[in-house]
Amino acid sequence: MSIMRIRSGAEQVAEHLRKEIADGRWKETIPGVHQLADELGVNHKTVKTALSILEKEELVISQGPGRRRAIQLKSTGKAVRPVRIGILPGDSKNKQDDYMLTLYHELIEAGHQAFFTARSLAEMNHDLKRVRRLVEETDVDAWLVVAGSRDVLEWFASQEIPAFALFGRRRGLPIASIGPDKATATAELTRRLIGLGHRRIVLLCRKTRRLPEPGAAERAFVQELDEHGIAPGPYHLPDWEESPLGLRRCLNSLFRVTPPTALIVDEPAFLVATLHFLTEHRVRVPEDLSLMATDPDSSFEWCHPTIAHMKWESRPWIRRVLRWANSVSLGKPDHRQTFTKAEFVEGGTIGPVNPSA
Repeated sequence: MSIMRIRSGAEQVAEHLRKEIADGRWKETIPGVHQLADELGVNHKTVKTALSILEKEELVISQGPGRRRAIQLKSTGKAVRPVRIGILPGDSKNKQDDYMLTLYHELIEAGHQAFFTARSLAEMNHDLKRVRRLVEETDVDAWLVVAGSRDVLEWFASQEIPAFALFGRRRGLPIASIGPDKATATAELTRRLIGLGHRRIVLLCRKTRRLPEPGAAERAFVQELDEHGIAPGPYHLPDWEESPLGLRRCLNSLFRVTPPTALIVDEPAFLVATLHFLTEHRVRVPEDLSLMATDPDSSFEWCHPTIAHMKWESRPWIRRVLRWANSVSLGKPDHRQTFTKAEFVEGGTIGPVNPSA
């Protein structure tokens, strides 16, 4: 009869760390004892013993007091080298987004060199000539492109230097990418509005989402309208200049003759500006107009009524980018595209059509 062996806490932590390293969560170095202890909810002594186990296995190597242990990937016989990654934001505000800051710091913690470019895609108007000039002037090993237009991502996909598309018009391109599947959530949202009697439904989104042809989420919106007998046209997916004045002009035009009864707004910043316009024009939400955002924002919980929106988990994005960076470090091609689930959260800004509308 064999004797059952119960693993110690340190052995269990060591096994967990082995899996995280194998999955590519960390690249050149592993976090220190205090950070791991806080993350795993165990005491420092347990983590220290677990790291000693990994050192004996030569999976991690001590680099001296006060320095993080280096990771040695035995399966390849190669140590992971640092990668210099240029982060090209879609908009300047991306630099302050919680998920982008987390991703930036985790790339640094993994031993890579990451930095944001001085100019965003929006500031360059997604102009391919300006983007190419920026790339040519920047010394990097790889690019992380946020919310890129179709032609910008097509160009990055055609280059020898590795690139990763975070969101953007990436479907079908030979480029590594990840982002939420907004198409399914948008279709659900549109059906919900139609079920509440709405027919004058408008989706306000960036130019890069409309041209050269509507993206997947925008196509899902148009398709739902068509399937429910609402002939889609420029009214439902309007063209507008991406500026504060351009947005205001668009809203003025929409509410001048046949005001929409439902507005789907692409980003939290645009939604805030829209709310300001509605308040100024004494349009009540949701009594006169149903309003929702296609992105989440922490401030929505503080609104009354709460803002209807789409939400998703950003942690899978971060881990996917870290694994891609690991592949780049090892010289392995990685063009896998991943779509995460987006969920429609109704909130309190959606209601039935006002009979007087």
